[in-house]
Amino acid sequence: MKTIKGPAVFLAQFVDNYAPFNSLDGLCKWAADLGYKGIQIPTTEKFLIDLDKAAESQTYCDELKGKINDYGLEITELSTHLQGQLVAVHPAYDVMFDNFAPDHLKKNPKGRTEWAIDQVKKAAVASRRLGLKAHATFSGSLLWHTMHPWPQRPDGLVEMGFEELAKRWKPILDVYDENGVDVCYEIHPGEDLHDGDTFERFLAATGNHKRVNILYDPSHFVLQQLDYITYIDHYHEFIKAFHVKDSEFNPTGKKGAFGGYNNWRDRAGRYRSLGDGQIDFKTIFSKLTQYGCDVWAVMEWECCIKSPEQGAREGAPFIANHIIEATQKAFDDFAGDSVDEQKLKNILGL
Repeated sequence: MKTIKGPAVFLAQFVDNYAPFNSLDGLCKWAADLGYKGIQIPTTEKFLIDLDKAAESQTYCDELKGKINDYGLEITELSTHLQGQLVAVHPAYDVMFDNFAPDHLKKNPKGRTEWAIDQVKKAAVASRRLGLKAHATFSGSLLWHTMHPWPQRPDGLVEMGFEELAKRWKPILDVYDENGVDVCYEIHPGEDLHDGDTFERFLAATGNHKRVNILYDPSHFVLQQLDYITYIDHYHEFIKAFHVKDSEFNPTGKKGAFGGYNNWRDRAGRYRSLGDGQIDFKTIFSKLTQYGCDVWAVMEWECCIKSPEQGAREGAPFIANHIIEATQKAFDDFAGDSVDEQKLKNILGL
């Protein structure tokens, strides 16, 4: 068994244009003062990390890591969620996902995809230079618009979609393999990898590539009404990253699932700050510890009611109180005895 590391915080939702959220030093001091021990860094913010420099310069990476360490913090993972999303975009979403692309690539889907692939590859090299073993990202999606099959999906469509998704990701996965880093896909509605079945489809389509792994976030499973506890039993060997985020599902006679076109506050399924939702984190932390999952517990804040500042203040002690110090001895060791083969035979009547 392994003791989960943490608490840590994903910085993406806290970045803003005012102090302390507009500089790396400001965010590091803020996180450390709240009791966090690690930060997960989005690679879309150059003031946090310059991905081009990080992929080219060991000196830059050493200095970046040293600065963060000076605040008593570790880098848990780099994140390319937005770039990973752009690896595979169905044309129906081109306009909206252009928001994630550089200005010079908007309205240029082919160029946008090539840029995204290059970004995710650079994150593999940067991760190695920073001494990281796992990377957080999204898979992107070619099939999500067919999730509810009406009109009916033609035979072979899903298979072709996953073949194409794997075709785009396999060269990226090979770069991660060369750099000794696992790709942890956040299993997330809107992505083609959004549950267990779709993860298995993708894994098979990549030829069971050993760098295909999971970022486990139970909040997305509550909204899908998927058993997030048993999910760990099925896929614990693939769980190499962990987002600690709460959510709830409160269906009514008027709405269910994701709540259709309602805003987040009015949906049946919605994300909440830690402790305010329905997720059984005690069992989750127990399961991950039991299976020896070597992960950081990284708080991701998304709540339609509570402020991010309060969510962050409450998040560190919430995670710290759930981390289990994995025992190195059995509770009944005191009653044990040295191995005596003849005694064992006697007990068995042999």
